[in-house]
Amino acid sequence: MVRVIVRVQKENFILQNEIDNLKSICKEIPGALSSFVGYVRDFSNGKKISTLTIEHYPGMTEKMLTDISKNASQKWPLLGTLIIHRFGTLNVNDQIVLAASASIHRKAAFEATEYMMDYLKTSAPFWKSERVNKDNVWVEAKLDDELAKDRWK
Repeated sequence: MVRVIVRVQKENFILQNEIDNLKSICKEIPGALSSFVGYVRDFSNGKKISTLTIEHYPGMTEKMLTDISKNASQKWPLLGTLIIHRFGTLNVNDQIVLAASASIHRKAAFEATEYMMDYLKTSAPFWKSERVNKDNVWVEAKLDDELAKDRWK
């Protein structure tokens, strides 16, 4: 049985602690663990931003992240998955998201982590606005993200 960890939280996370936790809950010792951490950029669409505000729909968000994790575990032989996504107002260089997959094989771990991120970017119920000068600008969906997701079908 694949172990799935999903958290949506305001607080920051400590990467090594989260990776160690994922390893510890796997029934077997993973041969590979792949992780991705996303950070708040300082520029977006050529404009300097100062903060990123992320809103979400509680309950629905956790369910969608769990579904994304479970779908990954049906496509690849995984031992465990982890998704942590933050919400609230974040500063430049703050961590936003952690996605990780544990598997016996590195290729499965790499691909499953990439799959989870592609679906997080396009299917998870998060709304983002960037602070540009004194204005809040909503972040729109990108065609490249949709195309990245579509390759997994």
